Amino acid sequence: MIQFKNVWKIYTKELFKNSPPALKNISFSLDKGQSLGLIGANGAGKSTSIRLLMDFIRPDKGTIQISNNDPGSFAIRKKIGYLPEVANFPPNLTILHLLRFTGTTCNISSKTLKQRSEKWLHELDLWEARKRPLRTYSKGMQQRANFAIALINDPELLILDEPMSGLDPMGRNKIILLIQQLKQAGKTILFCSHILEDVDRLVDDILVLHKGKKLFYGTPAALTDQESKSSMAEAFVSMVQQDEYNG
Repeated sequence: MIQFKNVWKIYTKELFKNSPPALKNISFSLDKGQSLGLIGANGAGKSTSIRLLMDFIRPDKGTIQISNNDPGSFAIRKKIGYLPEVANFPPNLTILHLLRFTGTTCNISSKTLKQRSEKWLHELDLWEARKRPLRTYSKGMQQRANFAIALINDPELLILDEPMSGLDPMGRNKIILLIQQLKQAGKTILFCSHILEDVDRLVDDILVLHKGKKLFYGTPAALTDQESKSSMAEAFVSMVQQDEYNG
């Protein structure tokens, strides 16, 4: 469903000077119904990869396709549910306002929108707060509100940027269970997270990025075996440290 082929991205630092590449010749694929975790330290290229998929920015070299279409295709964008790392809501609106807006832009019927809104607001423990201004929501509630918006169009592909951000242990467990349910329902899921134990539990494959380079692409178990470690987190640290040592 997703294909990155020899993708490069370089941000302009200042006039006539470039920063080091944010992504260096990155290739990977994600098949329909599968899940992929992007992992790496800050500055690894995870957010750049997501921004490219969302067509917020364009690659300098290489190609990106979603279901054999350009990421900017309107038909493709209607099939994507996107959860950003940080919520940025109009403070005086309610979650119902934003769900209606999203539903309208996706051409969802009023009946279907009402049914889905009730379903996800109950599922995400936001039903009682549905008429409250979003400025009154805690960070965890805002994250769950973002998730409801990402799911309202019944997307085929979910792109989740730090989905556990701001959640307490109970909220985190709820989102883990929800992602597992979405996987069982056949959704294609790509997400990045700094909580590696969550990644290990939830994904089929991982893509390890470090300073814009691809260090590993495969199953969490394969990474653990390759680095001869007892956990994926230990294997990740070992791989990154080795790459730093090798320069």
